[in-house]
This record gives sequence, C-alpha cells and structure tokens, in this order.
Amino acid sequence: MRYRGIFNLLGIVLLLESVFLAISLLVSVLFGEDPLPLLYTFGLTFVAGLCLFLFTGGRGAVEIMHREGFLTVTLSWLFVALFGSLPYIFSGTFETFTDAYFEAMAGFTTTGSSVMTDIEGVPKGILFWRSITQWLGGMGVVLFSLAIMPLIGGGLQLFKAEVPEIMVEKLRPRLIDTAKSLWYIYTTLTVLAMVLYMLGGMDIYNALCHAFTTLATGGFSTLNTSIKGFNSAYIETVATIFMFLAGVNYSLYFYAMRKGEFSRFLRSEEFRFYLWITILAVLTTTISIWGDVYDSLIEALRYASFQVVSLMTTTGYATADYEGWPYLVQALFVVLMFFGGMIGSTGGGIKQVRVLLAFKQVYRELYQLIHPRAVTVIKLDDRHIPKEVLGGIWGFVFLFLSIWVSGTLLLSGTGLDLVTSASAVASAVCNVGPALGLVGPTDNYFGLSPLAKWILVFCMLAGRLEVYTVMVLVVPQFWRR
Repeated sequence: MRYRGIFNLLGIVLLLESVFLAISLLVSVLFGEDPLPLLYTFGLTFVAGLCLFLFTGGRGAVEIMHREGFLTVTLSWLFVALFGSLPYIFSGTFETFTDAYFEAMAGFTTTGSSVMTDIEGVPKGILFWRSITQWLGGMGVVLFSLAIMPLIGGGLQLFKAEVPEIMVEKLRPRLIDTAKSLWYIYTTLTVLAMVLYMLGGMDIYNALCHAFTTLATGGFSTLNTSIKGFNSAYIETVATIFMFLAGVNYSLYFYAMRKGEFSRFLRSEEFRFYLWITILAVLTTTISIWGDVYDSLIEALRYASFQVVSLMTTTGYATADYEGWPYLVQALFVVLMFFGGMIGSTGGGIKQVRVLLAFKQVYRELYQLIHPRAVTVIKLDDRHIPKEVLGGIWGFVFLFLSIWVSGTLLLSGTGLDLVTSASAVASAVCNVGPALGLVGPTDNYFGLSPLAKWILVFCMLAGRLEVYTVMVLVVPQFWRR
C-alpha cells in the first residue's frame, strides 16, 4: 500500500477544500458577520493540507493503483467532512461533534439530511458553506482534484472509485480533460439555474445557494421550509426542471454541448427509461392526490411533479407534507428513492441503468423458461452487456439492499419505529434527505440518538460512493500484500 501517495493526495484535497472555505469566509465578511469560525477552519484546513502535501513529497507524479484509489477516495470524504464540520462547531451552530459531522457528511454526500432546527437563524456565511459542500460533493471532491491538479498520476483508479460506472467512459483522450469537461458542464448548468432563480425573485445569495444544491441534487435550503418558503410556482418549476437535468448522465451533455449530438438523448435507453419512469410516477401521484388532497388538477400536478422529481433524483427538496398523501404515493416515493438518477449523474440511488438492466435480465430468464434452447443476449444502446457486468449489477443491488436491511435493523435497535428506521436508512443510502415517520418532510434528524446518527453517516458515505468503494475496505484480502 502506497501510504505516502495516499496522504499526498489527501493533502491536495484539503488544500482545495480550504479554497472554498476562503470563499465562504468572504461571504461572511460581506454580510458583516463574525468571520472567526470560518477563518479558524480555513487556517486549520490549509495548514493540515499543506503539511500532508509537503511532508509526503510535495509536487510530483503520485502513482495510485486500484487498491490505493479506493482507500484514497474513502479517506478523502471522511477528511473533508471532518474539516467541513468545524465551522458548525466554532460558530456554535451545533453543540456536539456528532451533529456537526452529521451535517457535514450530509452535505458532501448530497444527502440533505439535516439536524438544524432553525436554519434561518444560522449566519449566512455558514449556510453558504453548507450549500457549497453539496455542490462540491455533487460532482465529487476527488473528481474536482483530477480536474485542476494534473500532477496526479494513476488518476483512472481514482476516477473509477469516485464515479463508479458500469463501464467507465473517458470522454476525452486524457482523464484530466474528461474531468474538466464534466466540471465545465456542471458549472454552466449551475450558473444558468442561478440566473433563472434570480428572475423568479430570489436575491443573488439565495439563488446561488439553491443553484448549488439543486445541481448537486443535495436539497439543502437557506429557509426552514425549503423551496416552499418562496411560495412561487415559477421557482418550483425551475427547480423541477434542473433537478431532472441533474439526474441525467453528464456524458450526454458532453456530446450535446461539445459535439452537437443531441440525438444521443433519445438514442439512450437509460434516458428514455428515466423519462418514462418520471412521467408515470408524476401521473400516478397526480391522480392519487387530485380531489383527495388538492381540488385543482393543475395544483395537484404542480406538487406531484416537484415531489416526484425531487425524491427520484435524490435531491430532497420539499414543497408539501407528503406524509398526508395516500399511502400508495408514500410507498411509491420510497421506491423512487432506490431508482435514483441516471448513472454518471449527481443523483444517488441504485441508478436507472442498473434497474433497467435488471429488468432486462429478469425478462430474459422468463423468456428462456418458455424457450429453453433460445440463445439470447442483453443489450444496452445496441451494445452487448457482458455477463461479468450483469453479475456485478446483481452483486451491487444485493449489497445495496443488504446495507438497507442491516441499517434498518440497527436503527430499530435504537428505539425507532419501523417506518422511521426503514425510510431513514433508505433515504441515507440513496442520498435523499427527507424520509417518513419521525424524519418526514416537515421534520429533521435532530431528535435521533447519537448512535442512530452515526449509523446514518455510514449509510450516507456508502451510498454516495456506490457501496463497493467503501465495502471493499472491510475485506481482509484488501489489506494483504
């Protein structure tokens, strides 16, 4: 294990984190707030990152193999959440380290589960940092490092660990160019969302914070009542559109924006599946709540479309207390959490393509029961999917669901009811935020026990790194030479 290289890269990640802490510090100064909490955090993060970087060799190519890649990415998320929790502690936002770390991890993993009881009472500089943690986590802290730090060698291992895909696709000849392209698209969409939010009446501060958390599919808001607090159909429509766009595979944007290949959207089976699932879920929800919850069809469609897209893309914004909606809709929402966004998007969950391929494989098994001698293959976008990939999907789904079941049992052991436990763990491992029961859309996670919060922290991390990156570390063979 090349520990020097691992800690060298951790130093780089912390130095990058300090840059965004400096930006948050500037916001705090502009609003005339006490800058010391962010100043102290910036200093500690910068010094820690610089020391790790210099004491492990400084500038120079760092070779990272696949094992080091998994460990580096996991440690990076643990470290950025650790230092990212300091502003909450220094500002007195939270009294315990558990709450501060929970909030930071929920930010960087774009989960959106919060333990803040009075968001609007928190300094704007701290809330800006809270929003920017989700924006960084949306595309990935390590991927950001790859985009701007060309000295990193062996970057493909980090890319695979950070952005686990069924088949990793390099959009550009060099990996660093791929990372830069993804961040360029991500930033462009963020700016566009910010402008449209401002046209809806948001000031630049709220527009930027919400653009950060919308494109990251994070769901943190600067208001206690989330997007609902703006009471604007226009703002909800903008949020719905950009949440849906954030759940799309970014490689499709690359081909559309850089090469003009807009037809790739319709040629993509996963995109068509994602679109149809969204339409069917919106229609089902609208019909279920029309006349029962909302008298107007337009009003029912407005709230249904927002909530469906918010939960399926794992953003977690809320404009209604859907716990008062029919049980069918509540159950549907939990299922949509698991579906998540497309692979290669900022959304969480199992991912649409895995669900699609699982359906295809089930259909093939049923077909071969009828025609046992038939030779069939599973294709995606006219490409044959190897058996190894399909096996990996079923392994991923099993491990994903195993974490959900185990987490539910553990959370139930802390005294929580089954609905709260099952939905909270599902929300955490799928990186959603709100759930059902005691942690529904109008509640938060503050009242949970410290043990329950740490269980959810692990679920958030495992879900954000798509399970394998974290779980491979507990396999004894991983640590053997």
